[in-house]
Formats: sequence, C-alpha cells, structure tokens
Amino acid sequence: MFYLGLTLVLADFRRVAQRPRALLVGLVGQMLLVPLAGFAVATFAGLDPVMAVGLMVLVACPGGVSSGLLTHLARGDTALSISLTAVTSLASMLSLPLIINAALHFFMGSSLTAQLPLFPMVRSIFLLTTLPVLLGMALRWQFPKLVARLEPVASKLATSLFLLIVLATFWDQRAVLWQHLPTLGPATLLLNALILGAAYLLATQARLQHTDRIAIVTECGLQNSALGIFVCLQLLASPAMSAPSVVYALLMNLGAIVFVLVMRQRRSTAPA
Repeated sequence: MFYLGLTLVLADFRRVAQRPRALLVGLVGQMLLVPLAGFAVATFAGLDPVMAVGLMVLVACPGGVSSGLLTHLARGDTALSISLTAVTSLASMLSLPLIINAALHFFMGSSLTAQLPLFPMVRSIFLLTTLPVLLGMALRWQFPKLVARLEPVASKLATSLFLLIVLATFWDQRAVLWQHLPTLGPATLLLNALILGAAYLLATQARLQHTDRIAIVTECGLQNSALGIFVCLQLLASPAMSAPSVVYALLMNLGAIVFVLVMRQRRSTAPA
C-alpha cells in the first residue's frame, strides 16, 4: 500500500470522486453481487451446513487490501480500487453481521448473533490501507525526483513481498488446504469464476472505462479472507467454518494472477 501511494497523486482521487458511477457500480458488485453468488454456490454445490455458512462469511467480507496492488499490476484504476476497499470495508460493518446471521438461520437454523468489533476494524483499515497510501503520496509530493528513481525498484519489491506473503500464508495453512481442497476446491473455484465473470459483465453493462472495469473485477474477486478467518475463529468459535476462507484465499490469488497477466497481455497487444 505504501508503494501504491508512491504511484498516486491527489488528483487521482478527485477524478474518482468526479465519476461516482464507477464507485457505485463497484459498491453494488461487492455488497450485492458477491453475496448472491456465494449464496447460489453454497445452496447448489451440496456443501454441508457448516461449510455453507463459512462460505457466506467469506462473501460477506469486503475486498482484500491486496486488490489495490493487483489492480495496479493489471493496469487498472488504482485510486478507484483503494477507494472501493475503504468504502466497502466500512459498509461491511453493517452488512456482514446481517449476512452471517441470515446464513446461520438459513443453513443451520441458528439464532446466534455475530457482532463485529467496530473500533478495531476501523483502526485496521486505517493502518493497513489509508496510512501507508497517504505516506507514499506525501513522499511523492515532497520528493518527486527521488520517488521517480525509486518507483521501479519499489514495484519489484512490493510484488515480491506480496508473493512471499501469499506463499507463507499457504504454507502456514497447508494442513487445512490439504484436508479441504478436494471438497471445497470445486465450489470455491466456481465461486471465484462466477464473481469475476459477473463483475466484468456488470461493469461492462454500466459502460465504464476499461481501467474502471479492471478495478471492479479485482475488488470483487479478492475477498478479505483474513477477516473471514477471524470471524469464524473468534466470533463464531468454529475453526471448521474458516476452511472456505482459507481455500478461497489460495484460489482467488491464483485467479487474480491469471487475470493480471491477461490484462497486461491485452494492453501490450492493443493497437496504438
């Protein structure tokens, strides 16, 4: 996120504010389309109730922080992606408990109430997203020539760190992946493909710019799996329920990397 700040200026966010339609379409995609896709998969994929609720916890979560970096790598609108991450993260504080409680009632007949810790979530969003971006933008504003020299190195470093974090997370969760990948893999793969395709169709039908479509597809396709795991472990006290978030984290990153490569290839082969 600090690296993304080095690539942005205040005018990028002003441009997003001047085009509210893209922000609205992304919000509809993340808050409505993604949960509906999750409900469809959880209902028709034959998952047991615990896994079905775990899948709904995942789709109730906002977009992941890494969506900004992957949007940038795919040559989409990074400012739009960061704005969507912030907005959907705040909106999820209201929608996430509602979706989880509805899923518990529908799939398990439970009346448990999930209450999210409001202040820790706001603090987490600020520390992980807003503050690093602001620091990067401030450095670019104060030392533009230095940032211009550092940006190519920072790009490679940020991408490498992202891949290392993904690999380390998968290694740490390898037991869960090995146990649940055969049963949850097809369902989560279908979910990711369904979300990516539906988000692209939604953004296309809204006649958004190509860079906006990339940001919205990436934002919808990458869920905050860490939050999903936290909700299952700490709020619902069900470690088994976190398995869909762990498995989806693997497949969504693989799908996102493929999407980035396709978008970069398409951009490089596009006529001048």
